[in-house]
Amino acid sequence: MPDGGIGAPTKRREDTRFLTGRGKYTDDITPQNTSYCAFARSQVANGKINSIDTSQATKMPGVLAAFTGEDFVEVGSNPAGWLINSRDGEPMKEPKRPVLAHGKVRHVGDAYAAVVAETLEQAMDAVEAIEADIDELDAVVDMASAVADPGTLVHDEIETNICFDWGWIEDNRAATDEAIKNAPHVTTLELVNNRLVPNALEPRASIGEYDPGTGDYKLTTTSQNPHLSRLLVSAFVLGIPENKLTVLAPDVGGGFGSKIYHYGEEALVLAAAKKLGRPVKWTATRTESFLSDAHGRDHVTKIELACEKDGSFIAFRTETLANVGAYLSNFSTATPTFLHGTLMAGNYTVPNVYVNVKAVFTNTAPVDAYRGAGRPEATFSLERVIDKCARELGIDPVEIRRKNFIKKDQYPFATAAGLEYDSGDYDALMDGLEKVADFAGFEARRAASAKEGKLRGLGINSYVEACGIAPSNLVGILGARVGLYDAATVRVNPTGNISVMVGAHSHGQGHETAFPQIVADMLGVDAQTVDIVHGDTSKIPFGMGTYGSRSLAVCGSAVFRATEKVIRKATLIAAHMLEDSPENIEFSDGVFAIKGTNKTVGFGDVALKAYIPHDYPIDAIEPGLEETAFYDPANFTYPSGAYASEVEVDPETGKVTVCSMVALDDFGVVVNPMIVTGQVEGGLAQGIGQALLENGVYDENGQLLSGSFMDYAMPRADDLPSFVVDHSNETRCTHNPIGSKGCGEAGAIGSPPTIVNAVVDALARGGHDVDHIDMPVSPSRVWAAMNP
Repeated sequence: MPDGGIGAPTKRREDTRFLTGRGKYTDDITPQNTSYCAFARSQVANGKINSIDTSQATKMPGVLAAFTGEDFVEVGSNPAGWLINSRDGEPMKEPKRPVLAHGKVRHVGDAYAAVVAETLEQAMDAVEAIEADIDELDAVVDMASAVADPGTLVHDEIETNICFDWGWIEDNRAATDEAIKNAPHVTTLELVNNRLVPNALEPRASIGEYDPGTGDYKLTTTSQNPHLSRLLVSAFVLGIPENKLTVLAPDVGGGFGSKIYHYGEEALVLAAAKKLGRPVKWTATRTESFLSDAHGRDHVTKIELACEKDGSFIAFRTETLANVGAYLSNFSTATPTFLHGTLMAGNYTVPNVYVNVKAVFTNTAPVDAYRGAGRPEATFSLERVIDKCARELGIDPVEIRRKNFIKKDQYPFATAAGLEYDSGDYDALMDGLEKVADFAGFEARRAASAKEGKLRGLGINSYVEACGIAPSNLVGILGARVGLYDAATVRVNPTGNISVMVGAHSHGQGHETAFPQIVADMLGVDAQTVDIVHGDTSKIPFGMGTYGSRSLAVCGSAVFRATEKVIRKATLIAAHMLEDSPENIEFSDGVFAIKGTNKTVGFGDVALKAYIPHDYPIDAIEPGLEETAFYDPANFTYPSGAYASEVEVDPETGKVTVCSMVALDDFGVVVNPMIVTGQVEGGLAQGIGQALLENGVYDENGQLLSGSFMDYAMPRADDLPSFVVDHSNETRCTHNPIGSKGCGEAGAIGSPPTIVNAVVDALARGGHDVDHIDMPVSPSRVWAAMNP
């Protein structure tokens, strides 16, 4: 293995600049002559805009310009990325999402005006001088009310609060209904996937620049997907020629999905930069982030599990209300449908699955993909109802899952929810979990907790997820308006060092370390000689960004394919240098050799020769050594895992303490186990946060009650146990060249049901008749459940 090749636990090289304060984030960038932007945001959730007077604001010191929604009435709308049809074939309702609100404001924090000034303080002061005459209207916040009573509309022009009423798979509906009707046993559970606020360490920020000499625009922004931002701004929102717009996403301090999308602030700073002839910069305050970043989850679900008396699964049926907030964010229609409904068979051989989702507009912040994006919602519903069913039937929770697992010899396996899993070994994961989590010693630990007056519970979970968000031909059929491939260019320089330009963007994933490991492994070079270029649309090939645990499986595969092309080209050059035919040349560990001889030439010598083609056969070999590959997967990838947690519940207060968390995952081939462990542990922290602490709450007037860290509880170190993470159980992905499946979201998918299962188990063992508590499982909720 070359130094730092595939499988090496190499430390992240990018951490050197982050830990020493040398990272370069959007807010660190201040072009010459920069001006500053601040936004006026609605203080009511639903309101009719009668007038907006910026005259006093424009007279204030340092103010350069003020904008309202009227300045953007004629521009395009920020579109949803997926078109979803309702069960009756009607297309979804897609109201316009403006750059700045005009006519109405639709959620607290909805931007309706902006001021640009010489300093940020001047811009913020001027915003306070804007006089807005807005009639407050009744707000629709509760999804059930929004559906049942359309008298209050978020968007008057579409005459409904339902975006779509979707069924999957509609042909399964009758059979699933019949199976549940006739089943020997049916378990029903109503549950909530609570609304989450992403809260990345770095808030959103954007800088718009315009060069009147060339007509070129530049947007520097906190984006997980710079090419998508360029496409949306140029083609749909401002109508800028795409070749005249560069989008640069430098270091980004976390995204978790909330920075995939295009936001109106990005378009505003570009338009303002052109008007003023100077750069315009905006950085969100934490309050703005709470109010205007896309939130996550927010599903209300009824799920039914039909089974035989012995626990053999017959059918799953779900009905879900999915909140999309006031506007459709770019992936908001895909998250509750194809990223959720297609996973509702889980790891199981259940023959009947039907999923109904009603997406609902409300006067709240838009809701979109958040770490896991639909898969945590699906897993939570499945694994909670399975646990409840096991208790009702008196079957061990482990055994009921084992009975219904897809077996290793059944792959490829077509699920009743419309996917084809290519590989997995769920029994092996559960076997490992029983040993690593020491199920046999649980009773002794429970007895020790009881002596301290605490109730101890054990919760388990088995999940499968779909990663890669591909292939393009499938997602196109399912409604995607973009392709979901990715791309890479591998450029070998004359001195042998290598630059790799990738379409994926790194904001914590470790691309600058992991991608070089692939190239190093294939070329037999030191990974330190490989440099990664990302985030700048003027330098990188068109790629579809980073989300859905797709970086390695999709963009990494593009890197692999481009490197294969480099090897093929280098083989032609080596054959010329060795004076033999390419068919007789073999390549291994950085050396080209004539088969069966000791006549060799090193990769570095070939790289130099590629750029000094003095004696090339011109008709056979082009100079240079640089190749590009676009990779479009054949299928999703399917990571899976088995998790266990033990908790203690204080019966006096309802406080839940997480004593242990064990995560066994199958990610296929692991390129860098150290990075993967870090990814899983980060996901576990976020999943425990959802399970126990985090909750985005609006009152009946649409005011965000949990709009600051005083009211929105984020997990801290003392809320978390030491994690046990293991990803040694590999079943290779069969359809990408690396064999990887994806790891970035697993922890956030597997941990919430594990924690809630453990809490319910603790109460049940303590003699309390409690079969479910909604997340977050706060002390007050636990205490109320124990004291009805």
